[in-house]
Amino acid sequence: MTAPLRPLSRDEEAVVRALGRAITVVPRALDADLTREQRLSINEYGVLMHLSEAADRRMRMNELATAVDLSLSGMTRIVGRLEQHGFVQRVRCPEDARGWNAVLTDAGLARLRAAYPTHLASVRRHIVDHLDGLDLAQLADALRRFATTGTCAEHPEPGSAR
Repeated sequence: MTAPLRPLSRDEEAVVRALGRAITVVPRALDADLTREQRLSINEYGVLMHLSEAADRRMRMNELATAVDLSLSGMTRIVGRLEQHGFVQRVRCPEDARGWNAVLTDAGLARLRAAYPTHLASVRRHIVDHLDGLDLAQLADALRRFATTGTCAEHPEPGSAR
């Protein structure tokens, strides 16, 4: 027998609603700033960023898709666009001829560095500047738990796109 569900308190409800709104609004705001000022989407920026942090500036396409939280087909489209601009190259995986690596080029690294100030200012304006007085380490830990141990990350709701 399961315990009866306990209604949310007023503060709990406020947090859930605010978090839901932030999950929708913040990525859109970051994307709008990057697109307007750099002609680079937040997903393209994420690809360049993750590749810049990877060993030899390369990642398997499926690992990169997971890191940026996109489908493999979505990642293929983004990498294709970045490849057209000379920011990324696709090369066969030496360990597995069926797999592909995305490799950040020098031009891609330069593009990331050029976009970084815009992204940093946007992150500060839309997120960090609103966190005064909060324990950031504790907040980061709670957010990591949402993404790694919660049912949202492991078991998407029926009918979801994931």
